[in-house]
Amino acid sequence: MRPWRSVLYIPGSKERALEKARELPVDAIIFDLEDAVAVDEKVAARETLANALRAGGYGGRACVVRINGFDTEWGAGDLEAIADTGPQAILLPKVNGRADIEALDARLSQDRTTAETRIWAMMETTRGVFHAAEIAMSPRIEGFVIGTNDLAAELGCETGGDRMPLMMALQTCLAAARMGGIVCVDGVFNAFKDDNGLRAECQQGRALGMDGKTLIHPAQVAICNEVFSPSEAEVSLARRQIAAWEEAGAAGQGVAVVDGRIVENLHVATARATLAKAAAAGGKG
Repeated sequence: MRPWRSVLYIPGSKERALEKARELPVDAIIFDLEDAVAVDEKVAARETLANALRAGGYGGRACVVRINGFDTEWGAGDLEAIADTGPQAILLPKVNGRADIEALDARLSQDRTTAETRIWAMMETTRGVFHAAEIAMSPRIEGFVIGTNDLAAELGCETGGDRMPLMMALQTCLAAARMGGIVCVDGVFNAFKDDNGLRAECQQGRALGMDGKTLIHPAQVAICNEVFSPSEAEVSLARRQIAAWEEAGAAGQGVAVVDGRIVENLHVATARATLAKAAAAGGKG
């Protein structure tokens, strides 16, 4: 298990940002060749990013490359330019259905350097939301990234406040990800100077069950890591639940009680997952 608490977008065209990312306390980096790169920089950005990936130095951070879609003039060239770096994963924008993932899988299968490369899907269209279940069961698929800005634009809804207009899409994608056993990462919070707003949205995402959140600025990393990490109180409760369950089992009892609440095997499974997340995030599991 690896943590996915903080997933930071880095423009593939910015050498300084690519260098700085090697020192940031993020769990994952999305090296972006799509939205974060201007049209007149897209071709040059491929070489800039490929050089950075070949140089390495990103430690244990998960490294994902977002290419342009294959319906654009840049998608195929993006994939070709970074293929020899053996990318850990490719993030495909505007995934509408399983066929989009299968098409990328076929391209990756043609090159031995991308034989182990996984696929992530940007869930940012209404068609993609309604096909989320089939996308989550596609070949090579490892995770969903929710594209809340594009979804909101297509729906014509507001994105601020409690995000209730987006709730159906968020929960549908998350449920599909859980069915497929893959990661699901929440969308970005645009107001990168609004710490209170960011914290509230991170807390909402965690309450929904998201594994983490995509970020647009390094200043957002600390809050995101904090909120998506199990707290000391949660770790303590998890340990006590496991201990009580094991003690009850040794006494021939089917349930235990902790803090006045029944503890059954499903609670113990959740408790063990909490400890695993804490350990993966660098805390005490």
